[in-house]
Order: sequence, then structure tokens, then C-alpha cells
Amino acid sequence: MDTKKPYLAIILIQSIYAGMFLLSKAAFDGGMNSFVFVFYRQAAATIFLVPLALFVEWKSLPPLSFVTFCKVFLLSLFGITLSLDINGVALVYTSATLGAATTNCLPVITFFLALLLGMEALRLKTSAGIAKLTGILTCMAGVLTLAFFKGPHFKLFCLHHSHTADTAAASSSLTWVKGCFLMLTSVTFWALWLVLQGPVLKSYPSKLLFTALQCFLTSFQSFGIAIALVRDPYEWRLGWNVRLVAVAYCGVVVTGVTYYLQSWVIEKKGPVFLAMSTPLNLVFTMLCSAFLLCEFTSLGSVVGGLLLIIGLYSVLWGKTKEQRLLNEKCVSTGVNKQGTELTVVTT
Repeated sequence: MDTKKPYLAIILIQSIYAGMFLLSKAAFDGGMNSFVFVFYRQAAATIFLVPLALFVEWKSLPPLSFVTFCKVFLLSLFGITLSLDINGVALVYTSATLGAATTNCLPVITFFLALLLGMEALRLKTSAGIAKLTGILTCMAGVLTLAFFKGPHFKLFCLHHSHTADTAAASSSLTWVKGCFLMLTSVTFWALWLVLQGPVLKSYPSKLLFTALQCFLTSFQSFGIAIALVRDPYEWRLGWNVRLVAVAYCGVVVTGVTYYLQSWVIEKKGPVFLAMSTPLNLVFTMLCSAFLLCEFTSLGSVVGGLLLIIGLYSVLWGKTKEQRLLNEKCVSTGVNKQGTELTVVTT
């Protein structure tokens, strides 16, 4: 059973993320403003995480300098607040399936940004470097396919009739393309957040407090954006409906449960194992959005999603192969050093 726990954990993680896309889309289709939703989501996450972080890590609380605080503030603004706000607008324009599909770009875009910042290397004379370059190009082809090619639409068995499918079918091609590129922009901000976290965590190593501080800051940032753009008091109402469920689910379950589960999986199996489970999110979201939200599934979404998955695995394979070769080189170097020292002592 212990060997199966990581596999059960990644299935649960991707199921939670699929539920996030579905509930967010359902709330937006129900009339909830996306900017208000992001504020409530981050406020719920703050209420959940801040007391937990202070209780767990209060004794080991590291000092927070003004420079580090400014870095965390900017990291929260671009990596979380703007990323979530843009993602919400894109989800209104497109579908939950597209939102799940573009998450497969995240490891590829993260690697590309790390490459531009000099944190990664691309050696085109090796098979690993060629695989990573092929993965980047395939991922770009997948994004273009999602944006510009729809093809015939398929409708699976639906539990109830919803106006979501009618709205999606009637949406203009320009709106869909705009939503695709907004979604890609959101994932790019998310990837930039992942790349720049490392240097900030060196000066503030407490991960749980670091996450709680970001949730606290994004609550104020998203509130400022929402209050500037949404003046109608009715749009701020939650009520006992899908809006409240979506806010509570995204704020508590997604932020709280998946944070712990992802850390546990990375500790047991490593980050590559977790990244390779990302396509499960697309499969779960595509099936559930067809059954529950009655969304149409287009041929372009299927083909684009497959290209994104192929690009993801190509980059991950190249990265894993490079890491394996590096480990073997380190082991070989260590053996040679030990042999040299032994020879000297014998002499």
C-alpha cells in the first residue's frame, strides 16, 4: 500500500485541480465577476493559511527585511494576483477544458524562462537538448492549434441541459483566440512566479509562512483591482449557491490540501513525477465538463491538448536524461578521487 500512496496522491491532486476549473467556470457562467471571485478566493486562502502557518512555524519565524518584503510583494502581484485575474477573464471567454489543457504548458514555459534567465542550459548537440527543444516547439504548436483550429464539435452524454454549451458554441472565433492568449499569458506569469521563487526563498526559507504571506498580500492586491473595476454591490454577493462553493473550494481545498499533497509527493518521488501527472487534469476536466457543464469538445481542443502533452513529456524526458548523466558524472568523479587518495596513502 505504501508504494501505491504517491499514485493515489497525484490522482487526488489532479482531481482537485480539475474541480477548480469546473467550479470556477460554473461560477462565472452563473454571473459571478471573475475579479471578485479572485479576491474572495485569496481571502479564503488567507483565513485558512495564516493561523496555520503561525501555529506551525511561529518558533522558527525568520526575520523579514524590507527588501525581501518588496520582492514578495512583486512576486505575489505578478505571479498570483495578475495570473489569477487574467486566468479568470480567459476562462469566461473559453472553457474549463482549455484552462486544464494550458496547464500542460507550465513546465515547458518554466524551462524556457529559466533558459532565458541563464538558470538552465540547452545543449543542442545532445539527445536531451534536442528533446527539450522539440518539446518547446511542440508546445507552441499545441497552443496555436488550440487558438486557431476548432474543427468539428463533439457532445458526450450530459446530465442536464445547460446554457454553457450554447454560449460556447455561439462565441466568436475572435473571442476564443483572445481567451487562448490570455490563458497563455496567465500561465507565463505563473511560470515566472515559479522561476523567481528560488532566490526569494533563500532570504526567507519558511515555505508555509512564505505562502501565507503571499496569500495575505494578494488579498489586498486583488481587492484593489476588483473594487476599481466592479462598482455594482450586487456583484459582490455570494449567497448559498455555486459562488460560495467555488470560493471555499478554491481558497481552502486547492490552496491548503494540494499544497501539502504536492510537497509530500515531491519528497517521495521528486518533482518530475508530479509534473508527469499533469495530463490527468486535462482528462478529468474534459470528461467532467462534458458531463456536468454540457460543454462541447472540439477536435482542435483534443489535438492541441495532445500536442501539449507530447511537448511536456519531451521536455521532461530531456531534463531527466540530463540529470541522470550529471549524477553519473558526479559518482564517477567521486570514485576517481577516492582511488587517487588511496594510491597516495599506499605509496
